[in-house]
Amino acid sequence: MQTHHEREPPGRTPVERIDPVAIPSRLPVFPLPNVVFFPKTYLPLHIFEPRYRSMVADASNGSRHIAMALLKEGWETDYYGNPAIYSTLCVGRIMSVQPLPDGRSNILLQGLERCEIQEEHFEKPYREATIRITPRLEEERLPADVRRALVELLGRYLQAREDSTAWQGFFRDDVSDEVLVNTLSTYLDCTPLEKQFLLEADGLRQRAGRLNDLIQFMLFDPHRTKDWE
Repeated sequence: MQTHHEREPPGRTPVERIDPVAIPSRLPVFPLPNVVFFPKTYLPLHIFEPRYRSMVADASNGSRHIAMALLKEGWETDYYGNPAIYSTLCVGRIMSVQPLPDGRSNILLQGLERCEIQEEHFEKPYREATIRITPRLEEERLPADVRRALVELLGRYLQAREDSTAWQGFFRDDVSDEVLVNTLSTYLDCTPLEKQFLLEADGLRQRAGRLNDLIQFMLFDPHRTKDWE
C-alpha cells in the first residue's frame, strides 16, 4: 500500500501566500485510505508504488498538479485496481521532489482548491479525473465571535496534550480564518471520514461550525472509536 509521512502537529507559523496558478480540468488522482487534504495546507508524501512513481514523473513534467482523494470503505478488496473514492477532493501543487534510491521519492504538496470529480479516466497506470473547481464564496471570513469560540474550544482540547505549544502560532490574529480552520481540520485527531465531512462543508463558516461540533464531541468522548455520521 502507498503510505504517507505522518503529519506532525504544526511547529511553525503558517505560510498563507499561494500564488495564483491555472489548474487543468483533467488531473491525476492520488487516492489514499487515511488522508484528506485541505486548501492552504501542506502534505508530505512518500512515493514508492510504480503507478504513483509514473504519476509523479508525469505531473512533474507537466502542470505539477495532483488531486488527493479519500478511498471509500471496502477499498481493501480492490486496492491495486480502481476502488471507489469520494468525489470531493483537493488539488495540490507539487512544491518539491526529493528523489530516493530505486525510483522512490518524497514530495511536498501545497493545497490549492477544493474540487468535484465530473468524470474518471483509467487509460494510464494511475487514475485521472475531469474535475470542477468548487466556487469560493467571496471574501470568506468568520465572524469574530465564531473564531474566538473556536480558538477557546481548541485551547480546552489541547490542555491535556503534550504538543499544545506547537499550536500557539495558529492562535495569532494575523493567521487567516481559512488557514486556521483548514489547519485544524488537517491536524486534529479526527478519523478520515470526519475529515472528509469537514472538506465537504459548504463554505468556511459551515466547516468551522462542523469543526466546533467535532471538537466538542472529542472533548466529551476522547477515546471514541465511532466515525462521524
